[in-house]
Amino acid sequence: MPITLDYLQARLKEWKGVELARTANPVLGEGNPHADIMFIGEAPGQKENEQGRPFVGAAGKLLNELLESIGLKRDDVYISNVVKYRPPQNRDPTDQEKQACLPWLLAEIALVQPRLIVPLGRHALGHFLPDITITNAHGKPQKLMNMDGVTVFPMYHPAAALYNGGLRESLFDDFTALRAFLDSQS
Repeated sequence: MPITLDYLQARLKEWKGVELARTANPVLGEGNPHADIMFIGEAPGQKENEQGRPFVGAAGKLLNELLESIGLKRDDVYISNVVKYRPPQNRDPTDQEKQACLPWLLAEIALVQPRLIVPLGRHALGHFLPDITITNAHGKPQKLMNMDGVTVFPMYHPAAALYNGGLRESLFDDFTALRAFLDSQS
């Protein structure tokens, strides 16, 4: 059987390779399976755990608004998370949990083959640019040396803007910069 996103989803439902799998539901990414842009967050929250879909809570609503602000819809992009299960009480995922779930994310990236990866927040950014902070990297495209032709465009996580209103404007500015970057590439 060829490996597809549906196949990954089915295997993830069976996978028990991380302790979180005992207490939470699996949440694989969703969206356009051939998207040029892939957004990657840190881990599912409560609403995502309940619905089995990424970015459907308050942060997801803000992400939808941000996408619409630059003429995109969820169906135009692919949205996922580094960790595929909700950590208890929405705590930060541990390094062990991120490492355990990394093969799932890498499989999604390999299947979708995006030209642009948008890590949302420091946990997602750490997989691609571990030596750069989100504060210094947000809104600036970075070429990846180990992924030919892929650009990383880090941004703050939408949830951070919900808790810190000062980041909301930065996030909208970063999406405006993302639109300008996309336009410069066409």
